[in-house]
Amino acid sequence: MEIVTYPDPVLKRKALQVENIDGDIQSLIDNMSTLMYQSSGIGLAANQVGVEKRIIIFDIDYKEKGKNLTVLINPEIIVAEDKIEFEEGCLSVPDFQGKINRKRLVQVQGLDRDGTSITIETEDLTAICIQHEIDHLNGTLILDHVSHLKRSIYKRRIEKLMKKEE
Repeated sequence: MEIVTYPDPVLKRKALQVENIDGDIQSLIDNMSTLMYQSSGIGLAANQVGVEKRIIIFDIDYKEKGKNLTVLINPEIIVAEDKIEFEEGCLSVPDFQGKINRKRLVQVQGLDRDGTSITIETEDLTAICIQHEIDHLNGTLILDHVSHLKRSIYKRRIEKLMKKEE
């Protein structure tokens, strides 16, 4: 399993609801968490590993790997308030950072890895991370939140790199 990077089309597609939490889903979650920690990320969405399912994981305290891992299946933001601007990066958009406007406070509902309904109310970095990962599930990248100029510069750089690899 590896992280899918821009411009892979799976990153722009909307992920599908998880209907059945079975052994395959459990294995996917385990593999995603291993990969996220190996990549020094704080969050990962299933479509970032090429699986079009509505699953996100996150752990903003990644220094204690696994201790605070949260899994959300079929997450939905039900409350989002206040504004915050934050410099974000993304494992699927390598070598890019941009200031992104998000909501500072969120309440999100979903299922945990066992299928139990959970509601999380959080703020600041955790709220930003959740919004970022849910964006992935909806086919939205951090590139979609920055200026046209900054997005164009990054796209041109990636196109040049891809031509060199051919």
